[in-house]
Amino acid sequence: MSPPPNWQTFAHALIDLLYPPRCVACGTAIGWLCPDCQRSIPFVEPPLCPLCGQSTTAAELCPSCRAKPLKIDGIRSVGYLEGALQTAIHRFKYSNLRALSGPLGRLAADYLTRYGLPVDTLVPVPLHTSRLRERGYNQATLLAGEIGAVTGLPVASETLLRVRSTRPQVGLTAPERRKNVEGAFQCSASSLKGGSFLLLDDVCTTGATLEACSIALRSAGAERVWGLTLARERWR
Repeated sequence: MSPPPNWQTFAHALIDLLYPPRCVACGTAIGWLCPDCQRSIPFVEPPLCPLCGQSTTAAELCPSCRAKPLKIDGIRSVGYLEGALQTAIHRFKYSNLRALSGPLGRLAADYLTRYGLPVDTLVPVPLHTSRLRERGYNQATLLAGEIGAVTGLPVASETLLRVRSTRPQVGLTAPERRKNVEGAFQCSASSLKGGSFLLLDDVCTTGATLEACSIALRSAGAERVWGLTLARERWR
């Protein structure tokens, strides 16, 4: 006799009951990212540079964006890459802890609902096939699925391709980052015929990767392209 159709759900619930997930930041056995640690996140609050999304003293373009504007409609981030959020992103990205896509995706979905970015399609920033084989999953795609489930926005995970492997951005200057990802992305559709797209990624530093993705989408006919990340680094 075959097992009941919901036996896997029951098994997972039993495992969670016997071995509850512990918060990756504080170790409390009430979820992968507990409510207290979520409340401790240093959220990025207005006023912001309307283009790069960095905190400013007034809602106007920051000096960097005035000097060299990013080719994207705007970038926003949920919080700063510090504390519990930094720990959770690192575990999610490098420790194969895919379950963190749930709480992290809900944080991003809450931000999107709260601030209402004018978008109609979610597009995760793609990994190169070599990096995807190495890691086994694309964290941005998992986030997009969670955000789409909450907001009802469709996820177009095959729209954008990473056609060139690039060196890690860590340690590169802003101009080097832009050069590193220049031409690294390509739209799989010859024409998008308008539409407003939201690029999703885990961390924003200079916005170079999101800009490169935006250029690829716009070249295929996208009308608007925004970017949303879980975290961003503070200006130093």
